[in-house]
Amino acid sequence: MTRVPPRPGRARRSRGGTLTDRHDTAATAGQVRDLHPFIAGLPKAELHVHHVGSASPRIVSELAARHPDSKVPTDPEALADYFTFTDFAHFIEVYLSVVDLVRTPEDVRLLTYEVARELARQQVRYAELTITPFSSTRRGIDERAFMDAIEDARKAAESELGTVLRWCFDIPGEAGLEAAEETTRLATDDRLRPEGLVSFGLGGPEIGVPRPQFKPYFDRAIAAGLRSVPHAGETTGPETIWDALNELGAERIGHGTSAAQDPKLLQHLAERRIPLEVCPTSNIATRAVATLDEHPIKEFTRAGVLVTVNSDDPPMFGTDLGNEYAVAARLLDLDERGLAGLAKNAVEASFLDPAGKARLAAEIDTYTDSWLTS
Repeated sequence: MTRVPPRPGRARRSRGGTLTDRHDTAATAGQVRDLHPFIAGLPKAELHVHHVGSASPRIVSELAARHPDSKVPTDPEALADYFTFTDFAHFIEVYLSVVDLVRTPEDVRLLTYEVARELARQQVRYAELTITPFSSTRRGIDERAFMDAIEDARKAAESELGTVLRWCFDIPGEAGLEAAEETTRLATDDRLRPEGLVSFGLGGPEIGVPRPQFKPYFDRAIAAGLRSVPHAGETTGPETIWDALNELGAERIGHGTSAAQDPKLLQHLAERRIPLEVCPTSNIATRAVATLDEHPIKEFTRAGVLVTVNSDDPPMFGTDLGNEYAVAARLLDLDERGLAGLAKNAVEASFLDPAGKARLAAEIDTYTDSWLTS
């Protein structure tokens, strides 16, 4: 049965919410409607959100307290300062310090279920969560125990919270070909491969980590039935996106920020209907883009590219998916119908089965029609 949530109150603004508030405050009355209540209840899919990067301050502080040798603060309030980044390299350094807090299967299960709980709170019906198993197995977590932990949390989240999770296993690019080999093995070994795994990715720094070297690993993953979704063009130029397309068989591009610099690339993405997983607040927080007003999401939509909006590492960037929809509404001048269309873009670009896509798209339409006619 299609769920139509009641009109919620205004969603609590996260630290990242101030990015949209600047526009709201500057606008005169009547020029900008408050779309936050509509967004809060809108059924959504999220395609670019990281497992460890989604740990809430409460969970990070709990994990830090379990492992007191870490430099990560145990006070949730102190995490706001800890999660302030000078550049992308600093972000990776901080991110890896949080990764180091996940040391046992129990940590993995706790983190995964709590991420699902936060997604469900935001009316996210379906999410493809990017997981980096190499970061856990190299820290000594048994690979079978790791797979069991994420799968147990996935099944519990679907039955208890109503949020469907699927996995993208990604290579941490900074760890090189050793990590690529291990990630590919874990993703393609039928004795280990989790039921929820649908795609194969590549994250971490782009500078100094050329995409073509990972081609043999993506070839193996694709041959095993996984979909290719590497990060590309976040902190490097459009040539990295071309490499992801031509060498790694990318079906979606993580970030793709620099695509706006290459009209031929934009045309290619639009004609082939290759989606971009756009993460506006993330791009500002890591200094990949200077300001929101300079964000290329406007160029992408004008070029006809299939754009999805995502939160990336939401607590680290002081945001959530609802805030990213509010940012997109402001940058793209969207109303409720436009936001519903953005939500349906994510459904179209997802690896959900056709029947599941149809159900979720219909739920978005039903919710929007009900909202606008009530």
